[in-house]
Amino acid sequence: MPEPLADETADIWLRDATHRARLMQDARDQFAFFRASLGDRPGFHTLDFNGVPLPDTVQELHTTTRLVHSYALGHICGAPGSAEMVDQGLAYLASHHRDSLHGGYLWALDGDAVHDGRKLAYGHVFVLLAGSSAKLAGHPDADALIDDATAILDRHFWEEGPGLFADEWNRDWTPFSTYRGMNANMHGVEALLTAFEATGRESYLNKAGRILEFFLGRMAPDYAHRLPEHYHADWTVDRDYSENPMFRPAGTTPGHSFELARLLLQHWDLAGRPGPGAPETARAVAYRALEDAWRSDGGLVYTLGWDGKPAIRDRYWWPVTEAIGVLAALIKLDPRPEDEAWYRRLWQFADAHFIDHAQGGWFPELDEDGTPTGRQFLGKPDIYHALQADLFPLCTGLSRLTQSLPTLNG
Repeated sequence: MPEPLADETADIWLRDATHRARLMQDARDQFAFFRASLGDRPGFHTLDFNGVPLPDTVQELHTTTRLVHSYALGHICGAPGSAEMVDQGLAYLASHHRDSLHGGYLWALDGDAVHDGRKLAYGHVFVLLAGSSAKLAGHPDADALIDDATAILDRHFWEEGPGLFADEWNRDWTPFSTYRGMNANMHGVEALLTAFEATGRESYLNKAGRILEFFLGRMAPDYAHRLPEHYHADWTVDRDYSENPMFRPAGTTPGHSFELARLLLQHWDLAGRPGPGAPETARAVAYRALEDAWRSDGGLVYTLGWDGKPAIRDRYWWPVTEAIGVLAALIKLDPRPEDEAWYRRLWQFADAHFIDHAQGGWFPELDEDGTPTGRQFLGKPDIYHALQADLFPLCTGLSRLTQSLPTLNG
């Protein structure tokens, strides 16, 4: 058993000074580590375990936008060097990812060349998230980015009938596939709620609510609170779908259940807390994922079969961070002993296995012995998930988290 992160006698770690200090220090370490992503060329570097730029020069849209989002939060927190990261990321979105020929944002660049020109909803919602977080941080270019991303999402991705985002197009907006998926919509909710917090426009809140109603109001009860990932063009569940085992695996992905459950609570809070339904659903979805996915030797399996049994047993950092996020939200709202027990269990496992106490940042995956490895990911892929696991518990509310972010430079 690793050293506890805080006094075991404290009834809630969110209020424990030692635990909170450890969260703030880990956030500082992450901001310091990933600042090496900023080089002397446009865009960002991907870093190895030691913070050294990797030779691979391909940059994907979600990498650029997640760094902008994360360092916008860093700017609000007072983390040194954050403004430069946001400036560089926004400039690269405009100069390289923005497609001057067909509009929209290119998925991947290699230097000045287009590496992958597809137009993906997953990438475009992160553009909206980056612009919205930059606006909350006071960046002067944020409004134009928000408006551009919103117009593209509305024109090319939003399907008004079902109230959901379609997934993917070719570079010239000709059809690429009929695939529909939960992942882009889940991150769409994240972006829409952040855009609502940044602008006050009700349309963002309403769209987020429609997406959440489909997955958590309709799908969750029908599938024992496990959330189907993959759908046909008519939004019926595609139970046989299996493409990329990392990014579109078969079955269900418990890490996404944690994210959607937390986002449901954020939306419910922003909407004025209309009744007990959302908290009850969030708790049911989160606990189904915890109980299905926790391994006897610690950590969370990556995917489940339709029967809820582990399918891909690999352990990655991001499901642990997202489980921490939803448990922190449940503890803030209605703390129960089981919430606290899970919250501590997750942090103790992360502290012992994922957090790189020597270099900063989190290792992305573990081998069967619990040792960090790099089979699926190049280096430390991003700051986004692990940073939010530090910051969500430090904020006071379920929504408008940027209004209560701690100061990290003191």
